[in-house]
Amino acid sequence: MFSYRHAFHAGNHADVLKHTTLIATLRHLMLKEPSITLVDTHAGAGLYRLDGDYAEKGGEAADGIVKLMAALRPAAGEAAASSPALDEYLDLIAGFNPSGSLRVYPGSPFVMQSLMRTESRDRLKLFELHPTDSRTLNANIAQLDAGRQIAVSLQDGFEGLKPLLPPPPSATGSKRALVLIDPSYELKSDYAKVSACIQECIKRFPTGTYLVWYPIIPRAEAHDLPRRLKTLCNNAKRPWLHATLNIGQKDLGPNERQGLTASGMFVVNPPHTLKAELLTALPLLVNVLGRGRGKAQTLENGGA
Repeated sequence: MFSYRHAFHAGNHADVLKHTTLIATLRHLMLKEPSITLVDTHAGAGLYRLDGDYAEKGGEAADGIVKLMAALRPAAGEAAASSPALDEYLDLIAGFNPSGSLRVYPGSPFVMQSLMRTESRDRLKLFELHPTDSRTLNANIAQLDAGRQIAVSLQDGFEGLKPLLPPPPSATGSKRALVLIDPSYELKSDYAKVSACIQECIKRFPTGTYLVWYPIIPRAEAHDLPRRLKTLCNNAKRPWLHATLNIGQKDLGPNERQGLTASGMFVVNPPHTLKAELLTALPLLVNVLGRGRGKAQTLENGGA
C-alpha cells in the first residue's frame, strides 16, 4: 500500500487539472472575510523537484506543467492567449521558480498554503500515511515557520477528516471548510472509501466545499465513482460540478508505456464562478496538452 509516490507524477496533466480547479475554487472562497479550514486528506511530500530522480524517471511533467508553461509563458516572445484560471495557476507555479527555470513543483499542500490569509486565521490540516513522504512533508512545512496555522498528521486522511467536520466557527461565528480528497487509487477500495467519505462529509457539514480528484482508467470503479458522487449530491440537494481532461494517446516507442491519459475533478458545493472559469480553461488545456487520438474535455454540473 506504500508503493505509490507522487514524486514520480508531480506536474503531470492530472496535477494541472487538479491544481487549476483547486486554485479557482479557493480564490473565490478567499474573497469572503471569515476564516476557513482547509484539509488535504492525502498530502504527499508537499514540494517536488522536477529535475530530481523521481520526476525525471517518470517524465510526466513534460506532458503537463512543462508543456503548458512553454506554450503560454514562453521564455522568448509574448505570452500566448490564456484564461484567468490558467493565468492564476501559472502565476502560482512561477512564484516557486523565481529564477525562471521550472525546477520546483508545489503539491496541493503548498498550493493551499500559498492562498491562505494569516490575518483571517485560516487553518490547514494535512494528512499523509506514507512514512517517508510524511517526514518530508513535515520538513517542508517546517521551513514556512507557520506555527499552529498548519498541522501535519501521519494518519489515514479518510479517518482523520471525520472529527474536523463541522469546522470550528470563525470570529464572526460562520463555519467554512474546503477539503481536497485525492488518494492514489492503487487500491480498488479507495473508490468506495471516497464515496463513503463524501457521504459522511455532506452529512456532517453539508455546506462545505469538497474536491475529489480521480484517475480515468479502464476500471469499473473509476467510471462508477462520478456517478455515485452525483447521486449523493442530488439526493442531498447539493450542487456539484464535474470536469474531465483527456490528453489523448501518444505514439509509443518499443520500451514506452502509455501511462495515465485522463483524470477528473468532482466538486461538491462549487463556487458559482467555477463553471465559467473552467469553460475557458479546459479547451485551452486540450489544445496545448493534447497529443493524439482521444484528446477531449468535458464539463457538467447539476444538483440544487
